Amino acid sequence: MYQPLADELRPRTLDEVYGQEEILGEGKVLRRMIESGRVPNLIFYGPSGTGKTTVANIIADATKRTLFKLNATTASTADIRDIVAQLDTLLAPNGVLLYLDEIQSFNKRQQQSLLEHIENGKITLIASTTENPYFYIFNAILSRCTVFEFKPITPAAAKLAIDRAIDTMAKRYALSVSAQDGALAHIATSCGGDIRKAINAVEALFIAARPGDTTLEIRLDDARAVTQRSAMRYDREGDNHFDCLSALMKSIRGSDPDAAIHYLARFLEVGDLPACCRRILCSACEDIGLAYPQAIPIVKACVDAALQLGMPEARLPLADAVILLATAPKSNSGYLAIDAALADVRAGKTGNIPRELQNVHADSEGAQREQGYLYPHDYPNHWVKQQYLPDILKNARYYAYGENKTEQTAKRYWDERKGEA
Repeated sequence: MYQPLADELRPRTLDEVYGQEEILGEGKVLRRMIESGRVPNLIFYGPSGTGKTTVANIIADATKRTLFKLNATTASTADIRDIVAQLDTLLAPNGVLLYLDEIQSFNKRQQQSLLEHIENGKITLIASTTENPYFYIFNAILSRCTVFEFKPITPAAAKLAIDRAIDTMAKRYALSVSAQDGALAHIATSCGGDIRKAINAVEALFIAARPGDTTLEIRLDDARAVTQRSAMRYDREGDNHFDCLSALMKSIRGSDPDAAIHYLARFLEVGDLPACCRRILCSACEDIGLAYPQAIPIVKACVDAALQLGMPEARLPLADAVILLATAPKSNSGYLAIDAALADVRAGKTGNIPRELQNVHADSEGAQREQGYLYPHDYPNHWVKQQYLPDILKNARYYAYGENKTEQTAKRYWDERKGEA
């Protein structure tokens, strides 16, 4: 039966694990726990291909515990009950270790079915997730577990795994292997911190070797061919998606065009135009706003053009929009004003609309009632002082002019006309 090279080369000891020095290095807490043979309930959090399953296997071996594996994407509460039913008859003197992969796919009821058994120690839980556990795992489970974060593997660590994979495959295929400059470095970098991807790329290169050859040159072009877009980690519903959206908007807000264009490129590379277009439009209103009001229609035009063009041409108007926003003056005065007004409305601070602002009414006899409304265009500078807010809010101030040229010009204009200069 075919066994993927990445699974065949899976480390069996902590010394064989590549990367994760922050949690598995000499003297680190997780390493000391594993070496002691006494491991509590754990949650491993991090991207795919960073060693979560591998370390769980090593823990089961080191602690001499009977290992059960479930994947929450396909498992059910019944599977957990089946494991529990075996606990009394199972010959497992050191206890049972349950490795539950993708625990975020379990709903609250399914996660709660584990509580009693991890509470009394009959089962030691090691759960892994690619999503932020503080968002996706319920507090009752979190309070009984220690969370360790697995980081993406560095290119240097990935290179060690690539060398091992090449050595293994070269012996298997009896090939003398050489590599063009930059080819192995490209694989190490393009795997995006996922060792599994890096090893899969090496395996693909050997499988593609011509039968009967005694040498194999790993060319840069071939390395690129087996790593197309592999560095991108993207899930439209996952944390990385929302982290990237947040980074795009915060880079625009922070007036860093280089960072902003980088995060835009991530969305374009995976073809997610709607998500980045929505965020760019929002930023035009929230972060640039009244400091450069024309940015809003300009960005809207760029977004419309991008959606009409599609990729790859869509990158052009969107790049223009992002750089325009990142380099534009900034103001969130409109954002602050509407949120302050909404807070009062939601708190019930509304009151009656002033009589002079109400629609023209007629009484029961059909005669029009006097409103007292002062028509601003009948007065100098098209302005006259009158109350517009309800009495309960007549002194409320929601909008404060931003410290930018456009809004300060408007402020001076109205200060002069209202006699407040």
